Amino acid sequence: MNIPTASSLLDDESIVCVDHVGIAVPDLEAAIAFHTSVLGGSVSHREINTDQGVEEAMISYGTGAQIQLLAPLDAASTIAKFIDRNGPGLQQLAYRVTDVEAVSARLRRAGLRLLFAEPRRGTAGSRINFVHPKDTGGVLVELVEPATAVPE
Repeated sequence: MNIPTASSLLDDESIVCVDHVGIAVPDLEAAIAFHTSVLGGSVSHREINTDQGVEEAMISYGTGAQIQLLAPLDAASTIAKFIDRNGPGLQQLAYRVTDVEAVSARLRRAGLRLLFAEPRRGTAGSRINFVHPKDTGGVLVELVEPATAVPE
């Protein structure tokens, strides 16, 4: 794991909160049914993201905790490959950031690897990038800048 030696790369305002946890699922409808009927969540957003090759549903709980369910659109998608390699389950931990470009640049300057040269479109028009799991202790870390202001 490549951990920079600076006391802290990011200031207190760069990371707002944990935004969501992403779960790779082979059957989106079954996963939605479990998270809503059994665990009491509600579907707050749903979309097909052809750029990432996924159909996704955001499940909200209580005062703002969210789970992102990610199902592959086809066998070539990153999520399909993840499920083939690891089985369904936790795929990523996402942090809400104030400026995904600035955070990405600071992490990159510190020697961390990001998956994209430039942020890409994420759920609901957000802008995203990912920190490589080899630099984070095995966890795929997503950086999410919401399309519009999201209450904390």
